[in-house]
Amino acid sequence: MKNFQDLTFAQKSAKISVLLLCGIGVLTGIKVVQARDVTVRVNRWLSLQQLKGQVTYWQNTVSRPARSGDRLQVVGDGASTGKKSSAVLQIDLGIGQVNLSENTRVNVRQLEATSNGGRVTRLNVTTGRVQVQVRPFTNPESQLEIETPAGVAGVRGTEFGVNVQQNGKMSIATGAGSVESSAQGKSVFVNAGFQNFTIPGEPPSDPVPLRNDTTLKYEFVKSFKNGVRRLRLDGQVDAVNTVLVNDIEQNTDRNGKFRVELDAISFPQVRVTVLTPLGLRRDYALAFQ
Repeated sequence: MKNFQDLTFAQKSAKISVLLLCGIGVLTGIKVVQARDVTVRVNRWLSLQQLKGQVTYWQNTVSRPARSGDRLQVVGDGASTGKKSSAVLQIDLGIGQVNLSENTRVNVRQLEATSNGGRVTRLNVTTGRVQVQVRPFTNPESQLEIETPAGVAGVRGTEFGVNVQQNGKMSIATGAGSVESSAQGKSVFVNAGFQNFTIPGEPPSDPVPLRNDTTLKYEFVKSFKNGVRRLRLDGQVDAVNTVLVNDIEQNTDRNGKFRVELDAISFPQVRVTVLTPLGLRRDYALAFQ
């Protein structure tokens, strides 16, 4: 093989051209790889704090009673609260926290960082109530989303609450900032001082002024069946609220109405609890003759 010095001018020119093309191809390949590198591996977590009552922590299929400081770090890690129980999920770097009310189940869907330093946090809440407090994000790539059976609540820095009923109905109330409520290909912004709800299979409802109202309207309807006196409770609350009757959660429709069949002999008094997405609670003791 000839040395470079022994080549003719034409041969030298051809060889230089090939080397330049190869160099451009390598540089182009590097550029494409970098463009696709959207997320990077970093040590991210949510830490369980302020445990009260029955709180369970799980990884994959293994669960145990939660301990203060337990971390949710990978997809699938989660926590749940029992009756009259609560916990707080502190988000790493102190950007905010997610308060878990009683009978709430949450797990990690995504916990990553972007190549530009953004923080992406997606949590799945299948049932229960959470109140979120997050400081405004300084990085435009940062995201925090709450996924539910009905839709997604996405924020960039705010204070808001989400109620998720057993039938999947999602309700949002925003105290500060703005929340994007998305479902069925439609999104609406629930800004500070507004609320809305989403029923599974439907787009989000239009936001209305925030009420944070625990008022209960009700009536008892008596009947007899097979010689036994029966009692039915027909009630109505604000459409975004959660209702418990004798500690059992009830589903409400788009107008906040619910109906419960009761045994008049077994229940001389009915206990009803009304909970707003922002955490306001009111207990009722309904007596009937």
